[in-house]
Amino acid sequence: MAVTELLLCIGALAVFALIVRVKAPAVYWMLFGLPAALYRVLSSYRRTMEACELTVTPPWWRVFAHKLSTSDTVTRPGIPKIRGIRPTTTGLRLRLRLAAGLAPEDVVKSAERLRHAWGIYSVHVAEIKPGVVDLRLTGFDVLARVRMPRRLPIGSLSVTVALREDGLPYVRDYQDIPHSLTLGANKSGKSMYQRCLIKGLAPLDVAIVGIDCKRGVEQGSFAPRLSALAITPDQADGLLDALVVEMEERFDLLCLHQGITPGTPLEDITSDVWGLPKKLRPVPIVVLIDEIAELFLITSRADAARRDHMVTQFVRLAQLARAVGIYLEVCGQRFGSELGKGATALRAQLTGRVVHRCNDKQTADMGLGDVNELAVVAATNIAPERAGTAIAGDSSGGWSRIRTPKTTLGEVAAVCREFAHLTPHIPALDPFRPQPAVPASAAVPMAAPSTP
Repeated sequence: MAVTELLLCIGALAVFALIVRVKAPAVYWMLFGLPAALYRVLSSYRRTMEACELTVTPPWWRVFAHKLSTSDTVTRPGIPKIRGIRPTTTGLRLRLRLAAGLAPEDVVKSAERLRHAWGIYSVHVAEIKPGVVDLRLTGFDVLARVRMPRRLPIGSLSVTVALREDGLPYVRDYQDIPHSLTLGANKSGKSMYQRCLIKGLAPLDVAIVGIDCKRGVEQGSFAPRLSALAITPDQADGLLDALVVEMEERFDLLCLHQGITPGTPLEDITSDVWGLPKKLRPVPIVVLIDEIAELFLITSRADAARRDHMVTQFVRLAQLARAVGIYLEVCGQRFGSELGKGATALRAQLTGRVVHRCNDKQTADMGLGDVNELAVVAATNIAPERAGTAIAGDSSGGWSRIRTPKTTLGEVAAVCREFAHLTPHIPALDPFRPQPAVPASAAVPMAAPSTP
């Protein structure tokens, strides 16, 4: 009877584990995956390091001391030392002190072998300081169903947009990376990325400016929180002129108060608006362009002059506006030299790169070719059913796989209405301030035609 009860308990536990693994992978990891992974890592650590060639020849004095203290003539090679173990809800972090002669690049090259040796989902390597790295082990596919961490980093001009594949949040910090380019095919998750950006920006003390030449179907729902909105190329032309005027006025303000007069303390001298006193500092402006190609394409010669003018204003903003708190978020399906004069010059100023699933390798090369070749390969391998997955890179050569949480248009619109009172007043943008939409039920009905 006792054996039967034991078998029933084991069977119930196995069924529970299978259900939890599918429905709540984080819970399964904490209950079952983490203890098993810890055992595999700690019990085979030295063997795994030696098999993955993460070893160095010990110095002569250690060999000599070993021979004096023991009769064993075989000296073990040096391996990275574990300096800390930190379990997380998505994996495990090992802090390693590298042996003399090893570099973080050696650990990166062995990451795939470590993953298979320890039977975990993925291994990511991050350098903490010279000689110290973090091994971030992920126990399951955290991007299959995105669950954002409860504690998110908060900054004056930073937004948590997505989740990285190592379980950390992907933060869009405009002071660190002022301008960014987002590429992706239809149904790749590009619009979802933009929604997450607006949802994160809405509670902040910033002005949001939208350019949506699809008659505002993407950004029109966010009108209560937008300081300006252009829905046609002609309106975009005027809005860019207004932004350039605002930029020049901010430069005048910066020159007036930057502190280069005699007697000013050296620490108070500044070359951007973030060094000004808070009472003088103008509100930051984030400009979101939904489809950049619509501003470059022309249908007649008459449109060519407008296009050239808009491109010139765009390039000026990308080159100069960071210092005065104006930032660009450029989105498109494809963005290369075939769009026309000025496209390459503009792209070169967009430091941040986020590339979703693309229809061709050339588009991935446009966004990530000057970042890292491995990032290009990763972008071309995004599956169509993984909408929202993207490769995020920057000019430093680093890149990571991210995925935005599913966010509906109505959810973001509700957030924009909630924080509509935070929409700043910028006189230069007043002509482009979106007007409140009139409900269909409130529209005046047309008079019925009179009958003779």
